[in-house]
Amino acid sequence: MLISQIKGANGEIVVAVREQGGAARSVKNAGSVYALAMEAADGGKSLASVIEAHGYGDAVDLEKVYAEGRFLPPITHPDAAHLHLTGTGLTHLGSAATRDSMHKKTSEAAEETLTDSMKMFKMGLENGKPKAGEKGVQPEWFYKGNGYGAAAPGAPLVSPSFALDGGEEPEMAGIYVIAKDGSPFRIGFALSNEFSDHVTERINYLYLAHSKLRPAAYGPEIRIGAAPDDIRGTSRIKRGDKVIFEKPFLSGEANMSHTFANLEYHHFKYGIFRVPGDVHVHMFGTATLSFADGIKAEEGDVFEIEVAEFGLPLRNPLKVAAEEEIAVRQL
Repeated sequence: MLISQIKGANGEIVVAVREQGGAARSVKNAGSVYALAMEAADGGKSLASVIEAHGYGDAVDLEKVYAEGRFLPPITHPDAAHLHLTGTGLTHLGSAATRDSMHKKTSEAAEETLTDSMKMFKMGLENGKPKAGEKGVQPEWFYKGNGYGAAAPGAPLVSPSFALDGGEEPEMAGIYVIAKDGSPFRIGFALSNEFSDHVTERINYLYLAHSKLRPAAYGPEIRIGAAPDDIRGTSRIKRGDKVIFEKPFLSGEANMSHTFANLEYHHFKYGIFRVPGDVHVHMFGTATLSFADGIKAEEGDVFEIEVAEFGLPLRNPLKVAAEEEIAVRQL
């Protein structure tokens, strides 16, 4: 089942659901995907059963919704500060080569000396898929922001004026809510664009944190349930009518050095991420970057990430923010 959120005629949130390849219908008296998910998590029910109990309303033309710019992120929180955008990297087979080339030490160290990126990747290869009952190695982890940085499908990904680059990262994102007893529950997975500044990151690995403080997009639909083991799609960039970049996008545990369960454990092991009522959008990394192929995105370019099993493609144009004067004043 695929679930999404739409801006209604009066500004209300309309929740739409459909089976893959099928027509969408609204969910009666849903309120929001968040409200439905919390009802399920706090009531000990499956999300599908909660949706079924609410019942279905009018048919929804999702393609028309996209064209009209009425998609919302597929989950939001009533208080955007309680939605957390986070992620992890060096999790996919083949992802280390791109990162390593960005962070290669310029010293005359021996060739056998591994960069920190390669060390982290090797750790994942060796112990990122632990046996049942065991804990695997912890991955790289980063913070992107909160719900104020969530861009709706179709809306611009805004690069700040001081950014040195604005590039896509096509990833799968896990979507979670925290029940009233502090237990994390996964709704499912969605396409995401973990938009980053790769030029800033390349200057120094310690600038990774700065490079990730950018908006992110996810959706348009959440695929409820577990992710397929082998996820295959396409990442592309369009400049006007021309496709300037197109490359296969692979994810799923068959293409990863970590299990989703291991990555989830190392995020939610922190109590601060188990605050009742919070929403988490946790992005799981990629091995496909246009930046690695020498592409520099320009304002107006459209990023498009597509995987058939996850519904409609995720599209977002690049926008560059105007320069701001920032000064701290003493009270």
